[in-house]
Amino acid sequence: MAEIPEGYRPIPPEDQKKAEAFFRYGRAAAETANYEYAIEMFLQGLSLDPENVEAHKELREISLKRKASGGKSLGMFDAMKLKRPSKDDKQNMLNAEKLLAYDPGNTDVMVTLLQSAHRAGFYDTVLWIGPILQQANFDSNKPNYSHFIILKDIYKDLKQWKLATDACQYAAQLRPDNMDLQSELKNLGAQHTMDKGGYQTATSFRQSIRDLEGQKKLLDAEKDVMDLGILERAVRDAEAEWKADPDDPAKLTKLIDALERTEDPNHENRALELLEEAYKKTRQFKYRQRSGKIKMAQMRRMERSLRAALQASPDDPQLKKDYAQFRQEQAEFELAEYTLWAENYPTEMQYRYEQAVRQFQLRLYDQAIPNLQRARSDPRYRFDAGLLLGQAFLMAGFVDEAIDTLGELIESYPLQGDAKSKEMFYWQGRALEQKGEAQLALQRYSKVAQWDFNYQDVQQRIRKLRAGPGSASAAATAG
Repeated sequence: MAEIPEGYRPIPPEDQKKAEAFFRYGRAAAETANYEYAIEMFLQGLSLDPENVEAHKELREISLKRKASGGKSLGMFDAMKLKRPSKDDKQNMLNAEKLLAYDPGNTDVMVTLLQSAHRAGFYDTVLWIGPILQQANFDSNKPNYSHFIILKDIYKDLKQWKLATDACQYAAQLRPDNMDLQSELKNLGAQHTMDKGGYQTATSFRQSIRDLEGQKKLLDAEKDVMDLGILERAVRDAEAEWKADPDDPAKLTKLIDALERTEDPNHENRALELLEEAYKKTRQFKYRQRSGKIKMAQMRRMERSLRAALQASPDDPQLKKDYAQFRQEQAEFELAEYTLWAENYPTEMQYRYEQAVRQFQLRLYDQAIPNLQRARSDPRYRFDAGLLLGQAFLMAGFVDEAIDTLGELIESYPLQGDAKSKEMFYWQGRALEQKGEAQLALQRYSKVAQWDFNYQDVQQRIRKLRAGPGSASAAATAG
């Protein structure tokens, strides 16, 4: 089992159970738009079970709904009382969360919540609020450098190397001349690469220490390859736990996980039914999103089967037609899903980027371009989105824009000869060739050939460009 960072504070099961009563009251109050009472109930529950991430998420959803309905921040006197620090880090965390519930965009309060949760040993809460703070800080008109540094340092302490690297990347973007920070960024990236087998992508420390008497069951559930008996047992156990407490969202999630892990259509359909019921009951979009993820996984399996059949019979015209049609339908379905996810989580750039990728695949270049422009502002997607943006400009007929976009990308990209740099040089060569800049295009193609002589059709394009203008014209329209 993964190592738990020193200082983690597990919550006794009896306290977790007591807290659920308050969460139920809070949900009921929120359904009638009694948001202030709902906030108080959730805070009461979190005082008992401060590591309940689902409750933190629900409370934030309530606070956003309250804000959208015209709810105001706390009065100055009440806010001052909550801002006054005490020796109790748990209470400081809860005070900050109450302030945040009444002012959900306040990044300073998010920092207080993050730091208090970290000091108190509530690391699941840290992993919940951290990405919210990071995105909110990045989206602000003047991102706060120190907020990214605080995130980086806390993630480092928890050995969350990928998250620490991301936070450091944001900070480095604000201080590009800080060589110490650039060096730390490289070291964090290297640490992430070395420790990928650890707990870097964890979402719950609680899950790692739960049910210590059932370690064999936990290890069985985490194996990459599990026999059918283990999978079926996991489904039965999860179903029994959920039926004993059907109002517990964590137990429902565990059941959905078990059903989905089987990759059995009947079990997956059962999961889809449960998710549809949960979405209708709670209107929490995470359940609707999970349905889409399961359907996308089903389509990926189908695509692999069709691709294998086509590889076995590459000259079968019907298989070619079926595969092409399925890929079109798959891209259309995924585009609809990512569009919906982006609408419901507008600050999550991953969904906007994936939406743009599908728009590009479907040749909807005019729609893809604005989304790619937004996505490349995020350091995580700067080069991938920029590369696709250059191609989209070219395909849409904006040749000069393609040349400039890919040129800026080439200048800022730190590596040469890897897959991305080859693609950047190749596609700028294509754009230059289309514009009639044969010599500049030839320079780009030549560089690619020196790195990888068999890259796409680069040999053919070099030969035709060197053969003369007539052949160059043919090359410009090839492929």
